[in-house]
Amino acid sequence: MNLSTEDPQEWTCSLCGAQLKVAKVGFTYMKGNFEVELPACADCGMVLISEELVNGKMADTERILEDK
Repeated sequence: MNLSTEDPQEWTCSLCGAQLKVAKVGFTYMKGNFEVELPACADCGMVLISEELVNGKMADTERILEDK
């Protein structure tokens, strides 16, 4: 399934029903901290990470960090 996250206004949070807005989100992996802008719920903080992002850039970054 290819879900577009280009317009977060089209998405609502599955936990609380609020609309998602693009926000800076922090990730920690292998002692590294990263900030990226992703659609997130302003009320509860749930983040939408698309399958495309998980299998693309995030997987590439994981491989690069693990190869070091």
